[in-house]
Amino acid sequence: MSIKLIADSGATKTTWCLLDGGKKKILSTQGLSPYFLKGEQIEQIVGSELVSKLKGIAPDEIFFYGTGCINPGNIKMIKKALQNLFPHSVIHVTHDLMGAAKALCGDQKGVACILGTGSNSCYYNGNRIVKNSPGLGFILGDEGSGAYMGKKLVQYYLYNTFDADLMDRFNSKFTTNSVEILDAVYKKPLPNRYLAGFVPFLVENRGHFMIENIIEDSFNDFFFHHVYKYKESWTMPINFVGSVAFGFKDVLNEMCNTYELELGKVLKSPMDGLIKYHS
Repeated sequence: MSIKLIADSGATKTTWCLLDGGKKKILSTQGLSPYFLKGEQIEQIVGSELVSKLKGIAPDEIFFYGTGCINPGNIKMIKKALQNLFPHSVIHVTHDLMGAAKALCGDQKGVACILGTGSNSCYYNGNRIVKNSPGLGFILGDEGSGAYMGKKLVQYYLYNTFDADLMDRFNSKFTTNSVEILDAVYKKPLPNRYLAGFVPFLVENRGHFMIENIIEDSFNDFFFHHVYKYKESWTMPINFVGSVAFGFKDVLNEMCNTYELELGKVLKSPMDGLIKYHS
């Protein structure tokens, strides 16, 4: 039986699973987004954070599902970085949306959505993605994602929209200011990850009407711009994967009930589904 290495790579974190016979070993490294990292950086991160943990085991095949890997140039860059580290492995690189579709739907038809640091969605026919609402990244799109919610939260703070109680809670948790926030968003690397870092504040303050507004508005924008574009959304379950989807599952459920849509699987991570698919 061949040894397989599966990677599910988002902007924040990459989860790896080594399948060796009946054994599985879960490992993690930082996110490997080709939009924010160069090939040499990706090779360096995987080399330093993963290779030693494999203890000399060389996978026969690597299945890499990653954010930004719909772009042929990005696929080539990831493949080259991995091939340099694993010269004898057969390497398959495709986008995280295909990973989500396989994890959520297996070989069945369905609508698959990602709500993590970023967001994406598709209609999957059990074999391939046949429809995909375009992903525009965190500046122009990523509705419903952690970065999108973080952006709305920061807007409420900087525009002084929060009431006094919420403003106090925010200040005591983050001890930041407008100069620091604008610097992190416009000058420093990985601004999407920075913005998504504000999501725990939303989780901790559930029940406050302004917090609930941010969450609901973000999901409403995702449904309006993406889910509604698939006619299949009205006839089959809508499945979700990602930390944001899992953390606010109750809001997704409420939204689907309101719009008479059927909520399917909601997974925190696609890895369990991918292990099942590739075993």
